[in-house]
Amino acid sequence: MSLSYESSGVRYGPLDSFKRACQKAARTTTDLLASHGFREPATSRGESAYLIEADDHFLAHVEEGLGTKNLVADAVQADGGRCHYRAIGIDTVATIANDLVTCGALPIAVAMHAAVGDSGWFADEHRSGELVRGFAEGCRAAGAVWGGGETPALQGMIERGTIVLAGSAIGRIAPKSLRITGDVRDGDAIVFLASSGVQTNGLTLCRRIAEGLPERYATRIEGRVTLGEALLEPSTLYVAFVRECQRRSIRLKYAAHVTGHGWRKLMRLDEPFVYEITVPRPHPAIFRFLMESGPVALREAYATFNMGIGFAVYVAQPAAAAALEAARATGYDAWVAGKVRADRGRKAVSIPSLGLEFEGDTLQVR
Repeated sequence: MSLSYESSGVRYGPLDSFKRACQKAARTTTDLLASHGFREPATSRGESAYLIEADDHFLAHVEEGLGTKNLVADAVQADGGRCHYRAIGIDTVATIANDLVTCGALPIAVAMHAAVGDSGWFADEHRSGELVRGFAEGCRAAGAVWGGGETPALQGMIERGTIVLAGSAIGRIAPKSLRITGDVRDGDAIVFLASSGVQTNGLTLCRRIAEGLPERYATRIEGRVTLGEALLEPSTLYVAFVRECQRRSIRLKYAAHVTGHGWRKLMRLDEPFVYEITVPRPHPAIFRFLMESGPVALREAYATFNMGIGFAVYVAQPAAAAALEAARATGYDAWVAGKVRADRGRKAVSIPSLGLEFEGDTLQVR
């Protein structure tokens, strides 16, 4: 029997329903911005970052959580492996900053929220020190100051010995013309930027798979790295790519941080288009392993994992080559993976070579 994200305990239905309820209630507070001299730009609600408009710039705000990746780090260390909390710190910043830049905002300040079941978690000075080191490293890579945070001890709410990591960030778009607005058109190119691996999504399913293996996280992937090492590879930050595109005046029409919902995130834009992926590339080793070991069906894998891409941008066809050059100049593996297609109001992600299609109703985050 194939495994799924839902069978591992994560059901997007209730989560997304709550998100939509929050957005509906949140819209009733929009008028309060006026008293501060700000306003809410159109189409901000439901995107990865919330925008606040001033006369000559936009501010952006994001709140994000790491998820359960640190539980993999805990299990690997408990089995005699090394401490991976430096990577966990980087991951926490990456999941926040990568959401922020999807609107064109460059991060200014990042805050950490580190909740524990018992304050004794921080007594392991090596582990907590590695987390601090990684978070600071992530902030430097994002070009943002680490502005502060919160460290509540929530006994009875969080399991003893466990930390729940999240955080927030603010960013700025200046001049306002640098905002990524979502003005996608038929025929636009879809550019993919490679991920470092699983990054921060689908870890609950990964943990379920690992727990069913005789050697758990020590299992070798194709005779090379262990499963634990592969899962704990630090996430890629895509801030430098967006910054370089702005520096080169390359117009990004839309950007998607490929995390929850897998490749369905490619159709996060509200307008109906078919996102046709004609160059998906072979599956990286970690995803081949997860699919075989689960087993995880092909459709479920693409609906859950990033499958080797962490960020996608949509640009006019003439700008595709320039976007690739900007990516390569800043150290990213990037390629033109497909194109946007208008199809009589249909919304979908289509991967013809794999026989996969995800219709618009499979992603309901607005």
